[in-house]
Amino acid sequence: MSEMLSLYSYWRSSAAYRVRIALHLKGLAYAQKPVHLLNNGGEQRAPEFREINPQALVPVLLDGERAIRQSLAIIEYLDESFPAVPLLPAMARDRARVRALAQLIACDVHPLANLRVQQYLERELDVDQARREAWSRHWIAEGLAAFEALVFDNPSTGEYCEGEMPSIADCCLVPQLYNARRLQMDLTPYPTLLRIESHCLALPAFQQAAPERQPDAPVA
Repeated sequence: MSEMLSLYSYWRSSAAYRVRIALHLKGLAYAQKPVHLLNNGGEQRAPEFREINPQALVPVLLDGERAIRQSLAIIEYLDESFPAVPLLPAMARDRARVRALAQLIACDVHPLANLRVQQYLERELDVDQARREAWSRHWIAEGLAAFEALVFDNPSTGEYCEGEMPSIADCCLVPQLYNARRLQMDLTPYPTLLRIESHCLALPAFQQAAPERQPDAPVA
């Protein structure tokens, strides 16, 4: 780890957003390598990027010559490599809870509304925009309702998803709520999630990781 970390990212990718939050929480300097997911049919599909990630997805973290793929794997790599400001609790049962909350978003909700799924619905199945957005809202609502039930009145829930420090679960929750707002979803059924989000967004690390603050974000 003698070289600066580099992150292949797209400003509005929620998976990349998760990793940016983790990097900022840990105070790690990194260089961004923007990959525009729409330009020229998607820069992630270019042969040179597929050599870095055959899945043609962001994010990818470079640590020297080592490439780490998949957002949750990247965050756990950072947590193990830079243990200051831990993003996983000390106790095994608490780590399991945090991982389950993170995977609820990263594995069960986000993939169903991801760009490549939306493009497949549009181009291959001829699903119009209104129905694609209804599809996304349905799966996001299902996931957020389950997340709310898991953190509401749970003794492990504090200011954040787990206790009084942000964890990998918070890194996943905040980008998903951002996506829900993009779809103009009503978030009032999730008061615990909104309370947790308010604590997260008060932190500079979450503010610095926000999509609109990224170097590849469009100028308003």
